[in-house]
Amino acid sequence: MPYLDLASHRLHYRIDGDRSAAGKPWLMFCNSLGTDLHMWDAQAAALSQHYRVLRYDRRGHGLSSAPPPPYALSDLGNDVLALLDALEIERTHFCGLSIGGLTGQWLGIHAGQRLDKILLCATSAKIGTAESWGARMAAVREYGLGGLTAAAAERWFTPAFNASQPGMVRDILDRFTATRVDGYIGCCAALANTDLQQDIARIANPLLAVSGEEDPVCPPSDLECIAVRVRQGRHLSLPGRHIVNLESASAFNAALSEFLDD
Repeated sequence: MPYLDLASHRLHYRIDGDRSAAGKPWLMFCNSLGTDLHMWDAQAAALSQHYRVLRYDRRGHGLSSAPPPPYALSDLGNDVLALLDALEIERTHFCGLSIGGLTGQWLGIHAGQRLDKILLCATSAKIGTAESWGARMAAVREYGLGGLTAAAAERWFTPAFNASQPGMVRDILDRFTATRVDGYIGCCAALANTDLQQDIARIANPLLAVSGEEDPVCPPSDLECIAVRVRQGRHLSLPGRHIVNLESASAFNAALSEFLDD
């Protein structure tokens, strides 16, 4: 399995599509809190014929190791830049969901020249409050992640999807509980201390903000706000809750393809 070894941790990554096909653009995906790169399986399968698709497990998630917490959003953004540098990728399209979308915003603000188009999903320029993330970290320290699975399933998917796709839901929840506690807490700390509401006006890249129509975490108004504040933004809402790329996979893939091809 491919890994990038950094000073404090290692990142697991995966490339789909022909890496040597120089004419094909890169497309990078960044997962949400408590998931791994497999949350993008449907997108990689649909788009790897036309793009060199790069996915990775954020520090403390999936097969990546977890340096001691806390983390800052800049740490997560610099992990992306380190991976792009190591793979000699000068520019890439970027798609991130939730904390992955915040990572995309940080990159658009601080390293926009490394990105082409940006797709932000089910995210916000500020997610939650310091108090709510502090309570989440305390609960995870005391009880682990296993006690949060029912609440995660409710936040992430509609009741209809939970009922109709139990295998898919169980798979992603198993990956949630397998997340390293240090990695999860470290990323919660990054969320607690991040507010990009003013800074996103500096993002000049073409940007599509995609919301889940019933997302209780980052409602459509949050994505609409991002689209309005950046220089070249637009907003699209699709059926589903927080992990809308799975719940509305076909519509999501079509919207992503149309945005990148436009």
